[in-house]
Amino acid sequence: QVQLVESGGGLVQAGGSLRLSCAASGRTLSTYVVGWFRQAPEKEREFVAAISWSGGSTNYADSVKGRFTISRDIAKNTVYLQMNSLKPEDTAVYYCNIGVDWGQGTQVTVSS
Repeated sequence: QVQLVESGGGLVQAGGSLRLSCAASGRTLSTYVVGWFRQAPEKEREFVAAISWSGGSTNYADSVKGRFTISRDIAKNTVYLQMNSLKPEDTAVYYCNIGVDWGQGTQVTVSS
């Protein structure tokens, strides 16, 4: 089992930026894909971005391409989600995921 702890959420105005962090512990991540998902009120959880821990290849939802960047720091066992040009529709709880393991989530609120 992997323990995941997200941080970095908050309240920001439209057009602003935030950087989310996901610190992982409990297992070597070398063979894993780490993903970010989000869930807005009364909506289903949706995929945002993912990164291959070993090779660093990335994948993004169409709604965030060109605005969000996922990266990892192998030494710190941490994955980041840099979010720029934020929109009110980005408001959600953001979750980090590896396999069947999820973090507790961090709230991102974008005001118009």
